[in-house]
Amino acid sequence: MNPLDEQQSAARAWFESLRDQICAEFEAIEREAGSDAAFAYLPWDRTDPWGEPGGGGVRGVMKGKVFEKVGVNVSTVGGTFEGDFAKTIHGAGENPQFFATGISLVAHMANPHVPAVHMNTRFLCTTKRWFGGGADLNPPIAYAEDTEDFHAALKAACDRHDPGHYPRFKQWADDYFYIPHRKVHRGVGGIFYDHLEGGWEGDFAFTRDVGRAFLEVFPRLVRRRMGMDFTPEDKHAQRVWRGRYAEFNLVYDRGTLFGLKTGGNIDAILMSLPPEVVWE
Repeated sequence: MNPLDEQQSAARAWFESLRDQICAEFEAIEREAGSDAAFAYLPWDRTDPWGEPGGGGVRGVMKGKVFEKVGVNVSTVGGTFEGDFAKTIHGAGENPQFFATGISLVAHMANPHVPAVHMNTRFLCTTKRWFGGGADLNPPIAYAEDTEDFHAALKAACDRHDPGHYPRFKQWADDYFYIPHRKVHRGVGGIFYDHLEGGWEGDFAFTRDVGRAFLEVFPRLVRRRMGMDFTPEDKHAQRVWRGRYAEFNLVYDRGTLFGLKTGGNIDAILMSLPPEVVWE
């Protein structure tokens, strides 16, 4: 992989810093619940199809009393897209070389009253440079208060940059996180954006604010619900709902496909899958 330039280095450093902040907060929640659970980190390296070093990342996973399974991954990879896959990537149709750095997080919770969540932000370089990502809330048992607070935090982050961001990116999330064969949405939405290339400094600042908004609001929702009692029926409903989540990630999720097509770490790519699932 080629040496990183100033923009690539800055983006990578931010994603790694955000990872550290999020993991520390999640471990603090576990301690509040009387658990000593902590993240286990596994570095991995990637080799491109021609045998050259292609970057890598760190897979972080924690299994605790509150977080049944949470993965927080960071990766910085580069090389050349293989075959026709390059034509599906923004700016790579004529030159298949690429660079990508980002953070990806999925949390599946022990208590079905606590919402599961997904967050990913990334910076990609082909012949073009852009940011993408977002966050969406996935409660097995939905609470209007949680949904409103989650969206309010993301809207505030959007509004600091462009009042048009939130309605546009909210609709993008609603359209993207939809399971056509089930005719249902994966959760209660959030924001999703891609190919954000209006100006590097502004786009990077917005991407950082999305990460900060997630770090502020999601732990608050976890603390609100993690002590609630739940029944075996609630737990069963959670496992059934998780099946929908797994179906989306395996059939439709573009991040899963990107990771598999670029030789990423398989365990890191599939860490989004729930630990226990039921199909009826």
